[in-house]
Amino acid sequence: MKKVLIAMLVMASFSAMAQKGPHHGERHGMKDLSPEQMATLQTKKLTLALDLTKSQQEAVQQLHLENAKLRKEKMEKIKADRAGEERQKPSSEERFAMQNERLDHMISQKEKMKKILSPEQYEKWEKGHNQKRKHGDRRGKHEHRGKR
Repeated sequence: MKKVLIAMLVMASFSAMAQKGPHHGERHGMKDLSPEQMATLQTKKLTLALDLTKSQQEAVQQLHLENAKLRKEKMEKIKADRAGEERQKPSSEERFAMQNERLDHMISQKEKMKKILSPEQYEKWEKGHNQKRKHGDRRGKHEHRGKR
């Protein structure tokens, strides 16, 4: 009976590990890149998708670089906060402020992209951007089940 139980536990652990995959949660190795490298890759992808001119590429590169640096700073702050022993959940006011700040940033990014891109490019960008956000919102939800 013990051998059967052990065999079942081993099989269950292998199947659980196989579902996560080797790059689980790493955004395909993007976290190891510098902000400049991330901005360059994002700009090139957008250039391919929207056929950007050189001046548009430079403006979008600058925008992506600012965003990548901001993301990197926030991730380092989160890591530092997690390393601290007394980690507390933010209050409702703090969560509201963070969400409000994030949405303000998104609005300003949208305005900047509208100034950089032509109306046709902007429409195409927004359609692709919204589609990514819809799919991105679902990603990872199953991982948090049962942890709350």
